[in-house]
Amino acid sequence: MDEASELTAARLSALSVLVFGGQTTLGELARMEQVTAPTMSRLVRGLERDGLVVREAHDADRRVVRVRATKEGTRILERGRERRVLELVTLLDGLPPDDRAILASAAEILERVLARPLSASHAYPERTAERRWSD
Repeated sequence: MDEASELTAARLSALSVLVFGGQTTLGELARMEQVTAPTMSRLVRGLERDGLVVREAHDADRRVVRVRATKEGTRILERGRERRVLELVTLLDGLPPDDRAILASAAEILERVLARPLSASHAYPERTAERRWSD
């Protein structure tokens, strides 16, 4: 349980997908979070009850229900990110200059590596229970 938001890790994770990835269907959200549809339905029901997400019928197919974060859900996630960034800044400011220089070099390497396109086979090896996208 996250003390600041009073949300469980599972609820925070699902809400994060919606806040930073945009609205999606319940089934797609379940797939991204690697849980069953009934499990995701329960999570979304709780988030909906707390006013953090809303369900909306799809314009083209009324049988399809999309889930999106509310302003309050977005605010909670953005506050959490701000707290984590401030904590990280405080930790990094306490490091000796040589350590900060090493981390700056490592960050440059990571930026170069992450700028390259990834295939799903590298990001999610075959032993992974579910791949989040296809090659």
